[in-house]
Amino acid sequence: MIVAEAKSLERIKDMLKGQKKVLVAGCNTCMAVCFAGGEKEAAVLATSLRMAFKFEGVDIEVSEKTVERQCENEFIEALRDEAADFDAILSLACGAGVNALADIFADIVVYPGVDTKFIGVTESAGVWASRCSACGECILDQTAGICPINRCAKSLLHGPCGGSQGGFCEVSKDIPCVWQLIVDRMKRLNLMEKLGGVRPPKDWSAGTNPSRVTKEEKG
Repeated sequence: MIVAEAKSLERIKDMLKGQKKVLVAGCNTCMAVCFAGGEKEAAVLATSLRMAFKFEGVDIEVSEKTVERQCENEFIEALRDEAADFDAILSLACGAGVNALADIFADIVVYPGVDTKFIGVTESAGVWASRCSACGECILDQTAGICPINRCAKSLLHGPCGGSQGGFCEVSKDIPCVWQLIVDRMKRLNLMEKLGGVRPPKDWSAGTNPSRVTKEEKG
């Protein structure tokens, strides 16, 4: 899933200066899972903004509505009727959702209400970890399903650097060396022979932006 963190109330208030009618738009998939912008967070943020603006004597109307996913047009359509009545939308989706709203609502200002962090997994309650950089050229078949591009601080393709100590990254003693994890797993799976040889340089152009993927019909 995509992981994000909510922007501060002060930062959001600063973005909304000058607006008179704002729709807080929640996104009920990834953002709900990481507690950054689902239905509950949209309602709480809208209430907080109303109270803060009222306390400061700022005349602004704030409403909220949450859709299942802001990255797909069919779900964004559920916002169309409400959005037409507002000067601005505060999107609580990832950057893809903000872009999608901006594409569809050409005459309405769209603001990001969260900071998109990474594609990741849930490690424990309230803790998420990065696992994919969407680099466009997946090599997980060669590394036992553990990504050195995403999880190595230097994105090394041929084993650990000289800085790792005791199985941990030189960047932080709290970060396991991903190449130690890869070797341990390869040994467990009896796949160590796959680590031999020299891999070709990574084709970074595979992840060049802007990118588009078109699914080709088979048969």
